[in-house]
Amino acid sequence: MLQVKLKNYISFFIALFFLILPYQLFAANKIIAVTEHYPPYNMIENENIVGVSADIMRELFKRAKIEYTLNIYPWAHSYKLALEEPNTVVFATSRTPEREKLFKWVGPIGESNWAFFAKKGSKIVIKSLEDAKKFRVGGYYGDATSEYLIKNGFIKDKSLLLATNEVQNAFKLEAGRIDLWATGSLLAPYISESEKTGSIVELFTIKKSDLYAAFNIKTDETLIKKLNALLVQMNKDKVIDNISKKYK
Repeated sequence: MLQVKLKNYISFFIALFFLILPYQLFAANKIIAVTEHYPPYNMIENENIVGVSADIMRELFKRAKIEYTLNIYPWAHSYKLALEEPNTVVFATSRTPEREKLFKWVGPIGESNWAFFAKKGSKIVIKSLEDAKKFRVGGYYGDATSEYLIKNGFIKDKSLLLATNEVQNAFKLEAGRIDLWATGSLLAPYISESEKTGSIVELFTIKKSDLYAAFNIKTDETLIKKLNALLVQMNKDKVIDNISKKYK
């Protein structure tokens, strides 16, 4: 009698295990995608997250048949989530040597040239990074452009003044609190126009940078390979080109 009951218990728990297993796998495979407000790559329009990078990632997850959530936070918070939380990805970001071993990478999903901007009518002439060190340059915390400038001799709170986001820098440039704004070549004109902070001019290209999706380091390598392969196919299908054209 005891053996029969024991067998029944074992059968019950085996059945329960296989009943719960699909939900566990679903939870494990669901991706938490996070980004920042960085137009025209990622932004909120009519309560929806859109933009070049956001649309590319949405199409990529669709092709991979992956369940996901997508949220916009301040950059430092999104970056920290992807760094610390399993099954989390932050995009779009530069794949720098300092970040290389911190994440697993999918991309490129786009490109962004970093540049110095000044107010229209400015008499500032920039022909090198050294020239820019003579001025007050605006950047923001955790941004790859600012990290690059610091690595190349710019000093925080002296030649490089950091804000918490790029919209602040647009207003600081308009108010004369910074002389130059170091940021993405597509981002600066977009923010200046949307925030009505006045006309700006691009003075000097700092660096050309590809943009990637940075997945938490514990992400299954099989998934990373699958997403990169799908991204190659999206390029061949001209899907990425067509998405990019929507925001130009």
